[in-house]
Amino acid sequence: MALSNSDIVQEYVLPLGQQGDPNNARFLAKVRREIEDNGIVRPKGYNVSWHVNPEIEKHHFGNSHPMKPWRLTLSKGLIMSYGMHIAMDTYLSRQATEEEMRDFHSEDYLEYLRTAKVAMPDDETPKPYNLGGSDCPIFEGLFNYCSMYSGASIDAARKLCNNEADIAINWSGGLHHAKKAEASGFCYANDIVLAILQLLRKYPRVLYIDIDVHHGDGVEEAFWSSDRVLTLSIHKYDGMNFFPGTGDLDRTGPDDEANPGAHHSINVPLSDGIDDEQYIWLFKTIVGKCVERFRPSAIVLQCGADSLAGDRLGRFNVQVQGHGACVAYCKSLKIPLLLVGGGGYTPRNVARAWAHETSIAIGCDANIDPIIPQHTPYRSHFRHETLFPTLEQILGDPRPNKNSPKKISDIVQSITEQLRFVNAAPSVQSMYIPPDLTAFKEDVDRRLAEEKEENDDNIRRDKEAGLGIAMEY
Repeated sequence: MALSNSDIVQEYVLPLGQQGDPNNARFLAKVRREIEDNGIVRPKGYNVSWHVNPEIEKHHFGNSHPMKPWRLTLSKGLIMSYGMHIAMDTYLSRQATEEEMRDFHSEDYLEYLRTAKVAMPDDETPKPYNLGGSDCPIFEGLFNYCSMYSGASIDAARKLCNNEADIAINWSGGLHHAKKAEASGFCYANDIVLAILQLLRKYPRVLYIDIDVHHGDGVEEAFWSSDRVLTLSIHKYDGMNFFPGTGDLDRTGPDDEANPGAHHSINVPLSDGIDDEQYIWLFKTIVGKCVERFRPSAIVLQCGADSLAGDRLGRFNVQVQGHGACVAYCKSLKIPLLLVGGGGYTPRNVARAWAHETSIAIGCDANIDPIIPQHTPYRSHFRHETLFPTLEQILGDPRPNKNSPKKISDIVQSITEQLRFVNAAPSVQSMYIPPDLTAFKEDVDRRLAEEKEENDDNIRRDKEAGLGIAMEY
């Protein structure tokens, strides 16, 4: 049965709830003043949707676990204290159904997630599907947690498919390590893959970009043999010394040239200490080349905040401004854009980054006061009162940058060569088109056929000119 828009999302009318609470009324009055002072209005010419569910924030991995869903509480509080929510269509997302999650995950795996007994934090007994232990513990409400953040990403993708949003945001998503039947790296369900599968039902090609400090191995693996998804991961790489131990420069896709996914996995392995200037240049250069060659019709940007300086697990010198510049560049491409969260283990900096990137999405980043509003919930947890603390405030002494200009140049040169082999107009079709998106299939088929015909014409003309078929298009 097809889901209607009203079934997919509900309007999140009173974002903080507590209607009638005098403290909430005072808070909203302060937010209104903040909106006026910062000139926050709905963007002109495009629409942004924000997908949230406060119930996700209540889940807990354990006191000593680095992943803190509470970081979403900090992020939401900061975004709403500035009043950014009035510039977006804000939705209370629903849980993904098991049927939707089976688009990628195996039925047995989902059943285990749903029925697994809660394990004690110190229980190191191995569990099926790589669950248990300190990495992916089995905690209370695990399946609800997975289905809620997955549902938010699916809903966000559908807003893009239905032309109801040009930019869709789900900061609770971005769990990029989960595999078809395996948990990994604090990730249980891969909401990114589920969202991309939705996008592929309308859009011929999707560019997936990952700026988490860890390699986006789960998404890469899911689309390893597809030429309709180009995966680009920019991450720290130190072999098996840094999780997940994959993502070297030579990992470009299947070795078999006949496999459609050959050359469609791009990895940017970095060392400790990269700074804003180097990171922004590298991001714009490589993404620009990918867009020029692959011609994506939609982009998914995973904004893992563990690539920020001062992260509990990361080792870069990237600041909130540098991280946000990646979002700004993708927005400037004017291609339907899905923004999801990801890693990030110093909650105050996660909240800063995602609030700043929300302001970029709605186009008010140049206007807002960098001093965190006084009425922001848990304001004392931010330590410094600015959205943009300096490296000295964050780290004391910045880490040495171990990425030499030659290393960066070699990476760009290698990827430039790799992109020569990327087919700019792939024609692989999705196997299943749900009823509510069937109308899009004919349009996708038509566009793919036109692009294939155009490529065939180019090849034929070059053959006639005696140029052979080894040319770039």
